[in-house]
Amino acid sequence: MVVAAGNSGRILVVDDQNVNLRVVGTLLARQGYEVVSASSGEEALQRYVESPPDLILLDMMMPGMDGFDVLAALHELGPLQVPVVFVTAAHDRDLLLRAFDAGVVDYVTKPFLPEELLARVNAHVGLKLTRDRLERVAREREELVNLVAHDLKNPLSSVVFAAELLRSGLCKAERVPRYLEMIHESADDALGYIHHYLESQSDKRADEAASATRADLVETLRWLHKRYEMQLEARGIRAELRLPESAAQVNIHPRVLRQVAENLVTNAMKYAPDSELLLTARAGAPGYWQLVVADRGPGIPPEREKELFKPFVRLHDDPRYDGLSSGLGLSLARRIVARAGGQLWYEARRNGGARFIIELPEAPVTALA
Repeated sequence: MVVAAGNSGRILVVDDQNVNLRVVGTLLARQGYEVVSASSGEEALQRYVESPPDLILLDMMMPGMDGFDVLAALHELGPLQVPVVFVTAAHDRDLLLRAFDAGVVDYVTKPFLPEELLARVNAHVGLKLTRDRLERVAREREELVNLVAHDLKNPLSSVVFAAELLRSGLCKAERVPRYLEMIHESADDALGYIHHYLESQSDKRADEAASATRADLVETLRWLHKRYEMQLEARGIRAELRLPESAAQVNIHPRVLRQVAENLVTNAMKYAPDSELLLTARAGAPGYWQLVVADRGPGIPPEREKELFKPFVRLHDDPRYDGLSSGLGLSLARRIVARAGGQLWYEARRNGGARFIIELPEAPVTALA
């Protein structure tokens, strides 16, 4: 039985007496809790596996699997992150000590006072939800730090590349203005990324505004080709730019799309030197456009393709690639594209090489005023 009455927390009530389930379930539901009931230990484990609750009210003495058996089975499933409150008619001190040793955080004796039960439930659910929020904030902050650190690497690498060539005195005089322009544009992009992340963290309206913007695939491809033309040339990579014949605009912030596409181009620079690189766009599924980055490098070993988008996983064991990748780029890129309502995936190319495809929703045509 499931009683949904609010969003204050989800409680699994385990008791072999149906009357107890009804009384406790009704009491908790009136306080805004979502209540899931189980009349046996086996059913409790099934409900837990289906969707872990925020608190378990567990009857200690039940036929078959008693409360201790249920706790032992829960621990076998993995670290127990859910507080467990025992409900018992026993007042045996040794039994209660055994319960605390088994991992319970509190107990309520039968017959219980409604005020006492609610006070204990409120306290432990509140602690659980607060802990969950803190863990979520910590994860989000860690993801943001990883995202900023990784995506600043691309524009800063361009700055270093151009600066080193200028310092060497070996670059052709006619290319000096282009290298200076590269330094300025890359530094501007780095600042732009930082401002974008700060705005998205401080004001949800910034995310809403970003989702309403559109990126032009033709402009993005031209920008990629121009930005990385010198670096690709230095790596012996021959870049081919194929532009779509019709206008191609997608629902994503232009800076964010460049950020994702840069990851794909820089990966090709790392792993496919002295080869060919294709930058193009094409129609995808109905209502979608695709941006494609395809190289003629070694590709991804078939047995490791499933790990391609996992964070901190490096798929090439060749010592030549040591230090070239943190294993974060594709994982972050896929999440960014997914937040924009799109997909990012990999395909092996015929005759060798890798093809990465970013598919995004087509931006609706705006009516002229």
